[in-house]
Amino acid sequence: MLNRLIAIGLILGLCVGLGAAATDNPLLQAIARESAPLGQIFINAIRMVVIPLVVAIIFASVARLGDLRKLGRIGGLTLAFYWLTLVPAILLGMGIMTLGLRFVPDIVMPAPDALTVPELRGITDFLIGLVPANPFAAAANGAILPLIVFTSLLAAAAGTLAEERRLRMVQAADDISAALIKLVWWILLIAPLGVFGLIAPATAQIGWELVQSLGVFIICVAIALILFVGLIYVPLIWAFRRIGPILFVRQIAGAVTIAFSTTSTATAIPVSREEATKNLGVSETTADLIIPLGASMYRPGSALFQGAAIIFLAHLYGVPLAMGAAGAILLATFLVSLTVAPVPSSSVVTMAPALQSIGVPVAGLALILGIDRIPDMLRSSVNVMGQITAAVCVDGKQE
Repeated sequence: MLNRLIAIGLILGLCVGLGAAATDNPLLQAIARESAPLGQIFINAIRMVVIPLVVAIIFASVARLGDLRKLGRIGGLTLAFYWLTLVPAILLGMGIMTLGLRFVPDIVMPAPDALTVPELRGITDFLIGLVPANPFAAAANGAILPLIVFTSLLAAAAGTLAEERRLRMVQAADDISAALIKLVWWILLIAPLGVFGLIAPATAQIGWELVQSLGVFIICVAIALILFVGLIYVPLIWAFRRIGPILFVRQIAGAVTIAFSTTSTATAIPVSREEATKNLGVSETTADLIIPLGASMYRPGSALFQGAAIIFLAHLYGVPLAMGAAGAILLATFLVSLTVAPVPSSSVVTMAPALQSIGVPVAGLALILGIDRIPDMLRSSVNVMGQITAAVCVDGKQE
């Protein structure tokens, strides 16, 4: 229902904005102009909650793993699979979107208030900046990437503590995350108005070119997701189970259909487990560990989508990307994609840290949020395919 309301907000915003741009009607111009505060309130609300939410979820997710040395062979292979396949997913999303930018019309986005673009740094300065001299100062200054690195290291250290202490810290982080997630749900209730307030003024100023640009973005994401499945998952399934791509899709059609229709891999866990064990020969022990773990922290489709979206928004707002900025995108997207919150369009909401790390306005999230339903269905399908593929590959290494 919420996705439909957001879509309605997008459509109304486009209609008002395009009508104002085409006819120069004073009433439509006034509606587009005066709705801008709604969009700003929505973006401020997202920025208010997303940084503490990402920090809390990252801490809980990493600390919950415990001492990495104690995870055993299955856990180690699973994490290695996750990490090694997320990087090419992000790079493929960035690469396909970079190629697709030649089809994006030249437009000038309205400059958000207080837009600051950080000075682009070289690789050495970028790496040095990842270690904050004062994590509290980094948080106060909005330097989210060093804060995420600090949180990950602190969580890894917490994972080595005695079980009672570790679980107490994880429980506290989970409780904070739960409260923040509830707050995100409340914020998303005003998303239809916020999307309208951001889309209508922008479209009134830019016109039809913005709609064309969003269409190019959706097509690029779809192409990149298809290529990722074909280049990564299909060869792996063939190597471990000698199953071709068509048969592979048929064997997991139930889980993919559920993920596609509900945009939730967690909902598909029971069917994913059944199809992995009965159709692909994965042992129940491996499936019981990897399928739920993957649903909670392995979202390659979301990582690909975020990489493409950041390149797209950086282009729209004219933010140049040097090598150091590309490294910031890769690292921030990698860390955040492992800990996406269980809320609608969370892959869009949690892009804020990566956007802030390279100086892209967070207001651009509304553009992506408005058209996210189609990409969300596609990336959810790829996410569940990846989670089942991980179970197949890890189980194959045990044989």
